[in-house]
This record gives sequence, C-alpha cells and structure tokens, in this order.
Amino acid sequence: MHPARPFLETGIATLVARARAHPFALVCVADGTRVHAVHAPVLLDETDGAPVLRFHLSAANAATSALMAGSNALIVFTGNHAYVSPDWYGQDDEVGTWNYLSVEAEGPVTHLDDAGATRLLDDLSDLFEAGLSPKPAWTRAKMTPGRFEAMLPGIRAFSLTPTRFEGITKLSQNKPPSARQGVITALSAFEDGIAIAEEMRKHQP
Repeated sequence: MHPARPFLETGIATLVARARAHPFALVCVADGTRVHAVHAPVLLDETDGAPVLRFHLSAANAATSALMAGSNALIVFTGNHAYVSPDWYGQDDEVGTWNYLSVEAEGPVTHLDDAGATRLLDDLSDLFEAGLSPKPAWTRAKMTPGRFEAMLPGIRAFSLTPTRFEGITKLSQNKPPSARQGVITALSAFEDGIAIAEEMRKHQP
C-alpha cells in the first residue's frame, strides 16, 4: 500500500465495516524464500474495540507452513474500485487513474486449536448461508457423523491481531469539485462504476 496522505484511511469503524463488506481477502506471508499470497474468507471480530481477524488455509499450503513457523501475515481486503478516465475531469493535462477502497491488516498470527477452527468454520457457514435465504441454512449437522472431524486436519485456522490496521480511500479527493463531479457523473453511467460513484458522493470533502 502507498499511504498517500490525502487517501490514507485510519478510522477503525470505517475499516471494520469495509472489511466485513468484502470478506474474501488476500492473505500474504513471506517465508524467507518467497512471498505467498492466498485468497481466503476472513472474519473480523472486535475485542474491547480492537479488531481481531480469523481465517483458515489448507494444511498443505506453503503459506500455512510459514505461519506455523511464526511469520507475520498481511491481509488485504479490496473494496469497490473503478478506472477513472482523464476525459472525465473537464480539465487539461490529466492522466488515467483508479479510484478504490482497501483495508490492510498486518501482524502476528496465533494458531487456533481444533475447537477454535470448528468455531471459525461454523461462524463462516452461519454468515454466508444467511445470505442465501430463503434456502434453508446448511450446517455441519447435515454431515455423516465423524466426517467433519475426519476432514478438519486438512486445514489450519489462525487469528491475527493487527499491529497495523489502515486502508486507502481514494476517491478523487485531490481534485477540484467540478472535476470530482465529472467523474461521479461519468462513473454513474457504467454498471461497474456505480458503486464507486456512490462512495464518492458519500465522501465529499
């Protein structure tokens, strides 16, 4: 992340809400030989107002070995984003750019035991199955007895307490109002741009 001052986001409530809205994240970890990047669903809890992130990876993943050996992790959440054409500013000598929202959480991880891993998987299922209503929610109670326990060793679950928790809110804040409005109007005409245009409306300087 390049934390340019006009775009740096440090508001905890904003970051928490953004991460929860975009939970399929990128877990990054270095093992001294290479950097591993693994996509995974990440749950964000709060303990006494401080964020705590939980996730799981395949036990066979090289990133898992690095985490088990004590490496820190960087988790990146990507929110709404869209390309911005220089034609939309209504002023000369501009270049194309990208408006976007993101969150980064970096810090040490703790390996969760079987009970913690089971709790995480149940919480993940509860969260995402709820979004499929009116379909009856799937639970592991539907599995053949003993099957879940037999599969559990195939993953490793972790929690991360961030020592750095910040993000980017890049919404053309460094442009004059007329240029920002030009971008909002143009983005609103494209299906892929509507969400970021709405974010720009909500974050008027």
